[in-house]
Amino acid sequence: MVLQPNPRDYPRIRSSLKWYKIASIVTGVMLLLLLTEMILKYSPTHVELFAGGDGGLLSFAPVVVGEGCQWYSLFNPFQEGCEMTSTGSGTNLSLMILIIHGWFYVAYLIACFMVWSPMRWRFSRFLKLALGGVIPLLSFFMEVKVVREVTAYLNEHEGSEQAQRPREPQTLEPQQSQNSVHTSSEGRE
Repeated sequence: MVLQPNPRDYPRIRSSLKWYKIASIVTGVMLLLLLTEMILKYSPTHVELFAGGDGGLLSFAPVVVGEGCQWYSLFNPFQEGCEMTSTGSGTNLSLMILIIHGWFYVAYLIACFMVWSPMRWRFSRFLKLALGGVIPLLSFFMEVKVVREVTAYLNEHEGSEQAQRPREPQTLEPQQSQNSVHTSSEGRE
């Protein structure tokens, strides 16, 4: 049996959908920045972005790769002895991007839950929504798909819910007396 959203929750779903749109776009942008940062740091370029410090307003500083690192070491998270040391001064923007994305991902998960719960979707759907914050570009595609699907559902069902509601009794106006209505054919010529 497929569960359907409760009609009382339709306004809450619309409000949650707005938060979901914002959170998915911000999380997607932050994830792309994080991906760029990781490519710069862990590829052969080995640089990090810094603000302020010796390099000026914005600068790239090299990352010193330890002696125990091989070319494949950066792809093996369980390897011991491969250390990378940052040489920049100032505020490490690469680290800030990592932290900010983490917090926005938490907000994204809350927004996903706020849409998922009243829509009464299966848990596997929530997991798909959650993956949007960790797979680059997926949050943008999920945002379009989810917003389109939920909006279409709400538009379709809100209209049918209003049509099915019992109408309130209308107050009848007193009928006009027959004396005031001219029914004769006099004066029509």
